[in-house]
Amino acid sequence: MPDARRSGTGTVLAFDFGERRIGIAVGEQQLGQAHPLTTVRAASTSERMVAIAPLISEWQPCRLVVGRPVALDGSSHQMTGRAVRFADELRRRFALPVDFAEERLSSVAAAERLRATGHDSRSARRHLDAVAAQLILQDHFDGMTEAAPQTDQGQAPTADELQARDPP
Repeated sequence: MPDARRSGTGTVLAFDFGERRIGIAVGEQQLGQAHPLTTVRAASTSERMVAIAPLISEWQPCRLVVGRPVALDGSSHQMTGRAVRFADELRRRFALPVDFAEERLSSVAAAERLRATGHDSRSARRHLDAVAAQLILQDHFDGMTEAAPQTDQGQAPTADELQARDPP
């Protein structure tokens, strides 16, 4: 089976981890578009994994992305470690590759987006975590596109191909 990351195809699920709620988004690598999916409300690791398992089964992702929260200066903090442990548990339970997407203030950006689209505070609260996961996944897709442009064959171009495309 071809490596979905190399071919640029496959479904990806992304997670905005929180201790009480986890926002989940879905997207297709080839399209590079993320969409909010749902929010899981669970306090324990086992409850989280039980709630996530049907989504893994339904969407059959080729990989997962977990938002790695960092402080504004880029340093790690308490939630960083918790998100990393959550990612490790996803990897262990579902045997899927897990990428990290550095995130700062994704929930704030999600709240702003929801307000801008006419949601009141109650309506926004229901969608906040899933939209935060959408922003995390979209940033991940955008970063993949910028970091590794694809050739027609779906592989990252060689240095010579890049040189020919963008001469000095």
